[in-house]
This record gives sequence, structure tokens and C-alpha cells, in this order.
Amino acid sequence: MKYKTGAEWQGCANKRLILFGMSGLGKTVISNMLRDTGEWYHYSVDYRIGTRYLGEAIDDNLKKVAMREPFLREQFLSDSIYIKANLTFDNLAPVSFFLGKPGSEALGGIPMAEFRRRQKLFREAEEAALLDTHHFIERAQSLYGYPHFVCDTGGSICEWVDPANPEDPILRALSDDALLVWIKGSEAHTGELIRRFDKAPKPMAYQPEFLSAIWEEYLTEKNLKEDAVNPDDFIRYTYARALAHRQPRYEAMADTWGITLDYEDVKRIKGPDDFMALIATALDHRAKES
Repeated sequence: MKYKTGAEWQGCANKRLILFGMSGLGKTVISNMLRDTGEWYHYSVDYRIGTRYLGEAIDDNLKKVAMREPFLREQFLSDSIYIKANLTFDNLAPVSFFLGKPGSEALGGIPMAEFRRRQKLFREAEEAALLDTHHFIERAQSLYGYPHFVCDTGGSICEWVDPANPEDPILRALSDDALLVWIKGSEAHTGELIRRFDKAPKPMAYQPEFLSAIWEEYLTEKNLKEDAVNPDDFIRYTYARALAHRQPRYEAMADTWGITLDYEDVKRIKGPDDFMALIATALDHRAKES
């Protein structure tokens, strides 16, 4: 790991963090808190995905839909109008909209073949954005003069890495540059995430093997053909299983490559100093167990 003890962490002049875990556990809130001090550069992997790697695909998808309307099509072809996703640090929804939901097109879904294509594009984009971390660490200090750096990762990071492989290209690159920190949610918080998702289901990325298994399970259990699937019903069906699938993968990442912070402790912090102290305690605890 980048830092071995709490004292080493607290005394370091250039702190570098990579936060990972389920969505909704405060990774972005913490990153914003650190950024607001004026001493931390905030690198958002999801923002990088949407702007650098999927921006063109997202905009092309919007244009494709708009071109179905003759009135808009004529204006597009004459360069009278243009459409561009309004993707910002505070609004990453265009990435989710691009991923889409598999199922009946009449109900707002997309064919599974197209869903898999977009999933593949997203995976390639996320892997590239994660590997860009080193570039942004150097850029943050050399260009902008920030002493500290925090990387806010997406919830799907665990789908593309192999924590058991000591030469995993993504985890090796990240751990060489920064401290990986898993924010671990409680069972109660997981239940709240599921209830929240049930009210407003949003697209997400899945490991290909998991997606294939859960899709076949759903079609068999519901006795449905692909074009009869309610997209929202499918992703609701999938969400809790996806969280359960990801939990041991996050844990393996933290056990091998980083440290763990409990969400219950994180949510009680009052400011950056409290968060730094939590990390120091976790590092000392890990050092004693080694």
C-alpha cells in the first residue's frame, strides 16, 4: 500500500486517496468536502467516463432518438440545431441514460444485444478512466498545485478487477499511486439503498457473467420472452442481487489492496480532520494485524 501506518499518513505532505464502494455511501460527499478545503484535487471517474470516453456515444444516441422525429431530423440535417448531453460533476445522469435498461422497447427498454454493447463500451471506458488516475495525480500537482488528491470511483469498479491477482493491472496501478479505501455499508443501509432504488430504478453496469446468469434466471422465473420484459421490473429484480454480488468483491479489494472504513463511522465525521483520523486508525489497525 501507499501508506503503512497512521503516523505516516498523517505526516505525509501529499495525501492520495481512492474511495470505492456502493453508490450512496458518501464517496462523492466526502470528495466534495475535501475539495472545498482548497487543498484537494477531486477526480471523478464517472465524470471522466462521460466526458472523455463516452461523450460522443452519449450524444450520438440522443441524436439517433431525435432523428426519428421528422421535424427534428430536417433541422439536424440542415445543421440548424444540435443536441448535447448536459453532463456535469453534479449531474452524471446522462451516463446512466446511455446505459439504458434491457426489455420491451414499448416500455422504454432496449434489446439485450444493444444493452450488452453499451455495457461493453462502459466497461472499456471505466477501465481507461481508472488507469487515467496516475495522469491526474501528476496533473493536479504540477499544473494546479494541489498538494492532495482524491479519486471518487463508481460502484462498478469491483466488476472489472481481480483482487486475488497480485498483478491485476488496475489495482496495481491504483495502489502504487494512492491509498484504496472501501467505505463499507451496514445491512441497514443496504436495505435503505434497495428501498430507494425500488422507488426510482436507475441503469447500472454489470459483470458480463453476472448479467447473463441473472437475465436467464429472470426470463425463466417470469416465463417471458425478451421483448415482453418490463425494463424497470428487471433492474429492480437485479439490484439486490447485484449488491450481494459486489460485496465480497469490495471486501477482497480492501483486504488485499487497501483499508476499510465503516459507513457508520464515516457518517459521524464533522470535517476533513476527522476523516484523516479515521484513515490513520484503520491503517494502524491493519499494521497490527499484518
